[in-house]
Amino acid sequence: MKRFFLTALLTLASVAGFACTNLIVGRLASVDGSVMCTYNCDGFGFASPLNWSAAGRHAPGEMLAIRGWGPDAPVHYVKQADYTYGVVGLMNELQVSIVETTWGGREELEKSEGALDYFTLMELALQRSATAREAIEVMHNLVQEYGYNQTGESFAVCDPQEAWIMELIGKGPGRKGAVWVALRVPDDCITAYANSSRIRKFPQARKIDKKKGYGIVEGTCMYSADVISFAREMGWYEGADADFSFREAYGPMDFSKIRYCEARVWSFFRHHYDTEVIDSYLPFIEGHMDICDELPLWIKPDKPLSVRDLMNDMRDHYEGTALDMTVDVSAGPWASPYRNQLTNFEAPDGTKMFRERPIGCQQSGMTMVCQMRSFLPDEVGGVTYFNMDDASMVAYVPVYCSINRVPAPFRRENNNIREFSTESAFWMNNWVANMVYPRYSAMIGDLRDAQTELEDYYAEDQKEVEAKVKNLTHQERIDYLTAKTEAYTAKMMQRWDKLAKLLIVKHNDQIMQPSENGVVVPGRRTSPKYAPAFVEAVKEVTGDRYVKP
Repeated sequence: MKRFFLTALLTLASVAGFACTNLIVGRLASVDGSVMCTYNCDGFGFASPLNWSAAGRHAPGEMLAIRGWGPDAPVHYVKQADYTYGVVGLMNELQVSIVETTWGGREELEKSEGALDYFTLMELALQRSATAREAIEVMHNLVQEYGYNQTGESFAVCDPQEAWIMELIGKGPGRKGAVWVALRVPDDCITAYANSSRIRKFPQARKIDKKKGYGIVEGTCMYSADVISFAREMGWYEGADADFSFREAYGPMDFSKIRYCEARVWSFFRHHYDTEVIDSYLPFIEGHMDICDELPLWIKPDKPLSVRDLMNDMRDHYEGTALDMTVDVSAGPWASPYRNQLTNFEAPDGTKMFRERPIGCQQSGMTMVCQMRSFLPDEVGGVTYFNMDDASMVAYVPVYCSINRVPAPFRRENNNIREFSTESAFWMNNWVANMVYPRYSAMIGDLRDAQTELEDYYAEDQKEVEAKVKNLTHQERIDYLTAKTEAYTAKMMQRWDKLAKLLIVKHNDQIMQPSENGVVVPGRRTSPKYAPAFVEAVKEVTGDRYVKP
């Protein structure tokens, strides 16, 4: 019996899963017929390199050793599939993508029995699935056979034709398996997840498919056979099956779930729909569930979305909304949307306080926008726009789903969390970001210029790439697209090195020098202005101390 080790996709503390965001776009809701999904993986103190695994055939009886979080995690063994697809990041070679956010759920269901954590479950499904629906079935079969050892999780499961959302939670101590519901996102709609359960009522089949072990409403819904009966057993539901709500049974709402999680979804919807309509849900975001107790699960956007739209959505800090983080005194002198205190904290008098939790945040270990296109060959149709660190502070680099090696700056060995390196994408991005954070309004324009310059270049270059691969063989496509991905990554690293050096020279001693095309030029030095809210707060607190006579 052969045994091979599979480690979790990302080396990170388990806390990272509790602060993530997925935005999902159906193919008719995109400008070009793409299905798209995104992922910010947030959590302080970790780097998330780009994972890669090769396709391959496997011998009968071959076993895979599963090791979950950390070096002390126990080893479990899983039967290897006859054939596994190649996977880059969270997309396989057939353009199937799976991204996630954690929502925890009922405390009674923690510490379930089983071998599989959510990242291992995702990776195994990507290696074994040719479509999104097949991936959902694979995930069901795996947790039934090997068990699931973590808490409530939401997955966006996508392929070039369809986007599905799946919510899954283990059954608690002494029990193996999981209960779950999966819904297909209407092709002309968008939806989002940010660490809260969102599925309530769902279509139900007249009877369960006993052979498969789950219910199927064709093309619309799939769900575990015991998703309702288990809730009854646990005393969380007593009504009719037709009225059952997954969210209420397994992931009930509270103020934290709403303000820290659903507010991200609200802001995303607000970018792509009538703002007056979306703002009517503000009572919910403010915790008034007696007035409003949910957001729509999905919406039809007012116009189709592009990849660039989603990139910008991943950089959101609630700008222009009632939750705007740049306009009050807590934004400091440079109107920063970033806060370095914990989400929950106390005032000196003991008052319980909180800060907003936007999509764009400094603790993100990596960010990605996945694009799946049925109208192009798989090798080039599947693109993950990827980088390490905060989406607001990086340029998204195209990574094709068919590449056969990871660009050096995204490799695990070049991204040591405890040692700075100019060969590391994580550290080059953090070098720049941590200069910008404390002097946001003064420096963010220089970063945006570099970011836009790169992303404009990548977008324009895709036309040539897509045209060229049409005349190449499969292997020629792989070689060409691997080289392209490496060249794109190298270009990003060079531009960020130039940007970092510009920032330290241009903004030295907190005085700004003029610049053109990323280079400091002769001219008058200026001092960046303080944010108005900060100036007003200083006046109020200090009285006449700084008022000129």
